[in-house]
Amino acid sequence: MALTSARAPELLKPASIVFILLTLAGALLLNLLPWQGLALSFRPDFVALVLVFWAIHEPRKQGIGLPWVVGLLMDIGDGAILGQHAFAYVLAVYAAIVLHRRIQRFALWQQVSHVLVLLLLAQAAMLLIRLFGGAVSPGLGYFLACFTGAALWPPLSLLLLLPQRGRAGSDSVYSAGHK
Repeated sequence: MALTSARAPELLKPASIVFILLTLAGALLLNLLPWQGLALSFRPDFVALVLVFWAIHEPRKQGIGLPWVVGLLMDIGDGAILGQHAFAYVLAVYAAIVLHRRIQRFALWQQVSHVLVLLLLAQAAMLLIRLFGGAVSPGLGYFLACFTGAALWPPLSLLLLLPQRGRAGSDSVYSAGHK
């Protein structure tokens, strides 16, 4: 019987609301780039990915209002049915907030499956709204971007958590309290 050692969770500094808003603005700009052809089929919804990230890591700072506003901005920028992205983002963020403690317990590569389900949920919600709006069913290729987004989860997580980590080699919690 193999013994597994439980690793202590890493203590991170809280993210500033300015940093959260900057990452969302960057994701919004990436979504609104003029993607074409095959790249458009594989382009993840960067906004949904960043919103889910912050819902998992900073659920009290994000809430439900921020995804609604960013979703409306995405609807306007994308020329979509007003409220389509907003509803999908709120749905995915709500599910991420409900599951955030569970998801954080898994290793980064194991979180990918949870994130995939959240991205598929958002994409399915947008598809249903489009179908009710009279659009033609786009086929299964419509969900390819969710798999690309889930594959981007580990590098995105490491990148967005960099500012929250302390300096390498220093015990910032100990040194902050004893200076």
